[in-house]
Amino acid sequence: MGVAEPRRYRIEFELSAAKAIAKLDRIPRERVLTAIEALALDPRPVGAIKLTDGSGMRIRVGDYRVVYVIDDAVVTVTVVRIGHRRSIYRR
Repeated sequence: MGVAEPRRYRIEFELSAAKAIAKLDRIPRERVLTAIEALALDPRPVGAIKLTDGSGMRIRVGDYRVVYVIDDAVVTVTVVRIGHRRSIYRR
């Protein structure tokens, strides 16, 4: 018997999150994209925090935060917002 392959979540980006990634400098952008790719295998990694307003989860990548929503029924992680820690929660 073989080992079962872990379920991979599909990663989607809201337009605002994709634009925010494009605006990042090269090194922070690479770090953020690596962290987002890791969400495909583990959308609830150690250190991820459920947001108090119930709108999703948040991971920390250095000084940046990635806010995302998990849909287990469709096996999808949607990245909603990406930004610097001092401004990510302002609307």
